Amino acid sequence: MTAIAPQSVLNPQTWIWKDYAIRYVIQGSGQPLVLVHGFGASIGHWRNNIPVLAAAGYQVFALDLLGFGGSAKPVIPYSLELWTELLRDFWAEKIQRPAVFIGNSIGALLSLMMAAEYPETSQGAVLLNCAGGLNHRPEELNPPLRLIMGSFARLISAPRIGPFLFNQVRQKHRIQGTLKQVYGNQAAITDELVELLYAPSCDPGAQQVFAAILTAPPGPHPADLLPKVQQPLLVIWGEADPWTPIAGAKIYQDLAMAGQSVEFVGIPQTGHCPHDERPEIVNEVILKWLQKMESQTITAT
Repeated sequence: MTAIAPQSVLNPQTWIWKDYAIRYVIQGSGQPLVLVHGFGASIGHWRNNIPVLAAAGYQVFALDLLGFGGSAKPVIPYSLELWTELLRDFWAEKIQRPAVFIGNSIGALLSLMMAAEYPETSQGAVLLNCAGGLNHRPEELNPPLRLIMGSFARLISAPRIGPFLFNQVRQKHRIQGTLKQVYGNQAAITDELVELLYAPSCDPGAQQVFAAILTAPPGPHPADLLPKVQQPLLVIWGEADPWTPIAGAKIYQDLAMAGQSVEFVGIPQTGHCPHDERPEIVNEVILKWLQKMESQTITAT
């Protein structure tokens, strides 16, 4: 079983953004890396990556997106655009030089958006099992599933039944059950992992945030963003992911085959969160890609 770095070594700090408290960490010095978690996760999901990347000579930034982890959970409309505004402002205040954005799932899509929409902030991006949107688009679901998802979203938002449903969803045994479905490496499912996903769900406003995100617009599709991206991309995919199946990675594989600045790495027997399931492999792949990108930059100059 992979050794886990205690979350306490991350030493989180607080930054105020639009009157909301945002939890973040900084470790190391050198080229900046910004780690962006996925839906329901937090800084702690990077606990096996932050120390390794920092020790390799990089300044690693990670933050809990508004509505998640230890950050504030206001009852407001949520969207990918809101979070990219948060990331842009965080970069402008804390970093102020081109960074490599590294994200998982929704965090990967946000990292791609940063490269496409705010190119001055991004030197490149690492996408781990990149989501196709914040939510499924209606045309992506068959009619029965569309009805089920729509009904659940309405119920979870209801003032009376919503809190009851959310309380059922967030139970530790259900979190563990979901992890067993989406983690290809079952040994990575630890009590600490379950706890770091469970604890923020107990915060005031967590149920309303969950409901607001479930009913939020899906946002841009990767196919619409990629033509705008000029920076190099590393795309890592857990090949056993049932949430974002590897079939959805074809758009990136095609770009890599066409000789674009896209490197694609598939990881067998790994699910939706490769950085947490196989941190030794993912850390090595990221560091090799960063070193190659740096050497190409030096050669070009």
